[in-house]
Amino acid sequence: MKKLWLVLLVVVLLLLLWWLVDRKESIPTVHFTEVNRETIASTIPTNGKVEPLQFAAARAQIAGVVEKIAIERGQDVKAGQTLVVLDNSTERAAYDSALAQVQQAKANVTIVEQGGKAAELSQSESDLRNAQLALQEAERSLASTQRLYQQKAATQQEVLSAQDSVQRARLKVDAVQSQRKAFVSAEDRSVSEAKLNDARAALELARHRLDLTTITAPMAGTVYQFGSSTDTASQTDLKLGAYLNLGDLVAMIGDLDKVRVRVYVDEPELGRVALNLPVEITWQARPGRKWSGVVTQMPTEIVALQTRQVGVVTCIIDNPRHELLPGTNVDVVIVSSVVKNAVSIPKQALQSTPEGSGVFKLVHGDRLQWQGVTTGVSNVTNIEIKSGLQPGDRVALPSDVALANGMTVKVVAD
Repeated sequence: MKKLWLVLLVVVLLLLLWWLVDRKESIPTVHFTEVNRETIASTIPTNGKVEPLQFAAARAQIAGVVEKIAIERGQDVKAGQTLVVLDNSTERAAYDSALAQVQQAKANVTIVEQGGKAAELSQSESDLRNAQLALQEAERSLASTQRLYQQKAATQQEVLSAQDSVQRARLKVDAVQSQRKAFVSAEDRSVSEAKLNDARAALELARHRLDLTTITAPMAGTVYQFGSSTDTASQTDLKLGAYLNLGDLVAMIGDLDKVRVRVYVDEPELGRVALNLPVEITWQARPGRKWSGVVTQMPTEIVALQTRQVGVVTCIIDNPRHELLPGTNVDVVIVSSVVKNAVSIPKQALQSTPEGSGVFKLVHGDRLQWQGVTTGVSNVTNIEIKSGLQPGDRVALPSDVALANGMTVKVVAD
């Protein structure tokens, strides 16, 4: 009988021990983190594209073959500096011809202003002198004949004949003078001046077309694209012998001291963006480098960007070393708000229920207590707690088991 009681007692003790061990092993292990204070910056991470703040395109304004290249990609140029020279043999010949036409028209105007051609004027002058000499001789002969007539030494018929000679000589002088005036008329002057004006206009046009064969920089800056290709990686720059059509792109020139970054913000995030918010730019090609700026322009419309609906936010970035290149795709972080000394917990500790947001807080060393909280700003990892928790509180992190209010847990500090 005693042996039976002893066996039963051992069985009961074993069952009790098993129950205690099983209960202890069934208590879930939960990781906890401590509530603390830190500065939380609420950010909007996204991407953007760089372009010069000021830029201009140099284009071919006349078709032709590239004969000379005076610059290269990446070179700094001044406004008006020669970039490319096209073959100008045709335009040079047209200019020389137009210049000759101007010189000929000027010579014609000079002839008109002088009253005629030099040879004609010389012959007319000689004829006039001869006619005047003949008139003087006829007048002297008339005077002599008249004296003789008074002395009864000449007849009246001889006087009349001498008078006729004077009249004929005067008519000859008048005829020569009239002929000289007829060399150039008022109409001749108008025609010669019109021809000169036409020749000058043709020369100006020829000079303009000749000037167009030299393509110059429209502004001072850096040549960040050279030729029509936009593929900066392939460096397919303009080459000697290339044929340019009217309007073909020769170079893009920009002032790279300041650049504009077009930032693509997803539509739901636009409500958090405002003018003058800080912006931080990074570029994977230059790890460790950061560029800072502010939002300078808000979007005016929503546009499709592949699978996204975005608003284009603009910011201006100082780029004194020209490290940010036009066309660069960059990573952008817009700081929408900053709270210093905020009560903070990891985002993963926050849970949402139909009644609101809250956490499981550790009480009495090993028990969970549901605690509702009011949240504020957040960043990628942490969130501000405006009410419900104090620094030093410990809150549960996500666990493999479902947590409940009042549950006993095995605490592991994270």
